[in-house]
Amino acid sequence: MAMKSRINKNYVFALIRIAIFVIVTLILISSARRKLTEAALNDEYPSAKQQFSQLADEKGNLNALHAFFSGKDLPADSGELQIGNKKITPNVPDIASVALESPIGAPDSEQPETEMIEIYEPLFRGKLLKIKDPSRVYLGVAGELGTPTSYGKQISKMCEEYGAIAAVNASGFVDPNGMGNGGLPVGLVMSQGKLCYGDPWSYYEVIGFDNEGKLHCEWLTGQQAIDMGIRDAACFGPILIKDGVKQDMNGRLGGYNPRTVIGQAEDGTVMILLIEGRMFTSIGLTYPQLVDFCYDLGMVNAGNMDGGASSVMYYQGEQYTIVSTLYGARDMPDCWLVAPES
Repeated sequence: MAMKSRINKNYVFALIRIAIFVIVTLILISSARRKLTEAALNDEYPSAKQQFSQLADEKGNLNALHAFFSGKDLPADSGELQIGNKKITPNVPDIASVALESPIGAPDSEQPETEMIEIYEPLFRGKLLKIKDPSRVYLGVAGELGTPTSYGKQISKMCEEYGAIAAVNASGFVDPNGMGNGGLPVGLVMSQGKLCYGDPWSYYEVIGFDNEGKLHCEWLTGQQAIDMGIRDAACFGPILIKDGVKQDMNGRLGGYNPRTVIGQAEDGTVMILLIEGRMFTSIGLTYPQLVDFCYDLGMVNAGNMDGGASSVMYYQGEQYTIVSTLYGARDMPDCWLVAPES
């Protein structure tokens, strides 16, 4: 009987130890989950917070944590492109193919003055802003550029100062060790008919609109741009599409990255495209893929703006895309702006 009693006691003690272990483990898991959520939502890292919040809205906190920290959230669907409520099957591997007319199939007469389209693909996502009237698209600047005391501004600030409804980054800028202040742009900058930065006699890869609202993507001197009536322009490159012809990107390095593009359709509609990248949910695009994607969207002229950590879109009072840095949007020398509808 004594032996049986000791066995029963050992059995009870073993169950108690297992119960304690399970309880402690659950407490630790709960605490770790809470700490990870707090880390992902830390205001010190606004970009990470925005990405996690978006995932949480789509999946709930637990699934969002898994996606955010494991890197296994890339969608594995049928490869269809989601444009609004319409899905289109791509005819190019990994890249969406969209009809050259309106992606939602609406007649030109019914095209809205301003249209925001969500883009979802298995390996990337982004935003496409369409503006029917090109005269509403212009370049805003942070202030005097290129002086020792020049500083850039976030595009949200420039958008508010100019009274615009949307903004996207434009020029590249001098950025030593990733610590540039955005005050020294690279290339030509023209805003509302004024040459704000650049040499009239130097050649630049110009992406800009003339006084008739046509988007030009070509190599010009500053003086040639002025003589052609270019009213707003910025530089970065490469030129992606020129007069309906896709430009050769062979040998163009860059890998999968966030991209910002400004383009124009045959009917004059301006297309501002931002592809998010360097994230679990969107890896970005290479230059050859970007050319194909812009062409399939119907762009007949298109230029690549500064990408990577600089790619960001602001729309109707809020940042509309996730930037690829933990510290959020950067200070820029200038940005493309969209005026309110008349």
